[in-house]
Amino acid sequence: MSLKSFSRSKSIHLMLCYTGGCNGCDIEIVNCVLSPRFDLEQYNVFLTWNPREADILVVTGPVTHHNRKPLEEIYAAVPEPKIVVAAGSCALMGGVYKNIHGDIPSEEIDGPVENIIPVDAKVPGCACRPQDVIAGVVSVLPKLLDAD
Repeated sequence: MSLKSFSRSKSIHLMLCYTGGCNGCDIEIVNCVLSPRFDLEQYNVFLTWNPREADILVVTGPVTHHNRKPLEEIYAAVPEPKIVVAAGSCALMGGVYKNIHGDIPSEEIDGPVENIIPVDAKVPGCACRPQDVIAGVVSVLPKLLDAD
């Protein structure tokens, strides 16, 4: 077993990537890891702000035009296997930022996330519930752990 696979089997690092929106989902995701109620750190699930350390990229927001390129750069920096969880209705379909008329293209919103980068798990909600975020992260663990 390599050092990398040993380390991955002992801890999971989530990187939270905000791509626009209201930050409601970001608060719930941080709540999963840091709050005493869910406290995922006790299970060795940690937040990181370095894409080179990330095992799972958790993306929130509708992907604004301004944030598209940074999202692509962060995704490129995440090591293989590149695992992405799209969290919240904005990340899944544009949420309240989506053009409700459908006949006028939005110049500001490039999302949803799956139009920009591949998505492995989708967590619905506005804002997404911590229990659903945890379920979404757990659903992609086999892909992460089987890759090594």
